[in-house]
Amino acid sequence: MTEISSVSHDLQASSPEVRLSLTRAGVTGVQKAVRVRHEGRETVMAAEIECTVDLAQSQKGAHMSRFAELFEEAIEAVVGSEALHVESLAEHIVRHIVGRQSALRAEARITARWPVRRTTPVSKLSTQEMVSLIGIAAASKEHVRRIVGVEATGINACPCAQGLVRDHAAERLAAAGYEDVEQILDLVPLATHNQRGKGSLFVGTERQLDANDLVAIVQDSMSSPIYELLKRPDELFVVEHA
Repeated sequence: MTEISSVSHDLQASSPEVRLSLTRAGVTGVQKAVRVRHEGRETVMAAEIECTVDLAQSQKGAHMSRFAELFEEAIEAVVGSEALHVESLAEHIVRHIVGRQSALRAEARITARWPVRRTTPVSKLSTQEMVSLIGIAAASKEHVRRIVGVEATGINACPCAQGLVRDHAAERLAAAGYEDVEQILDLVPLATHNQRGKGSLFVGTERQLDANDLVAIVQDSMSSPIYELLKRPDELFVVEHA
């Protein structure tokens, strides 16, 4: 009977023929259910995780299958404790990985979708909008940096086209003999084209930030917020506001 011996040589840990440091070797698009703390309560969210490592020039590669194993270990390690904010969970993952992968540096990005309750501006109906909550962390053996971010959508109205419409309308009103043309234009909504835009905001900080505040900053920077549910008075408000 032939005995099959196991291969103990670790190819990824061996020295490469060409000694170049590999950067951002890792995995993307890993889907996980994670338990995080948001708005003062624990929530289970469907999240997408991306994780990469920078390797020394003496190391041939990273163990790709080990990333999934380390994700599970890092996530399970906090299951029995208090749920973390998404950026804190990203930090926990990179601290875990930078040692186990013998990496110079590790970076993780967690993106989770979560609902924000909104009230329509005129009809005052309750509606729900999905936004992205993002936690990013990078760690070396000595230092860790965390970033919290959000992605939200809104309406962007083109000011250039609106300026052209205003100039053309002023010429036509003047030619028709109207006085106080500027006053008229200030009172009447002017046409322009618009599109749905996606805004992102990322803040590097050690403080715990309220993601709802970040979403409000993103949406306030646009021409108008959007709502999943709009009655006719709400639609008029959104268009005029934009």
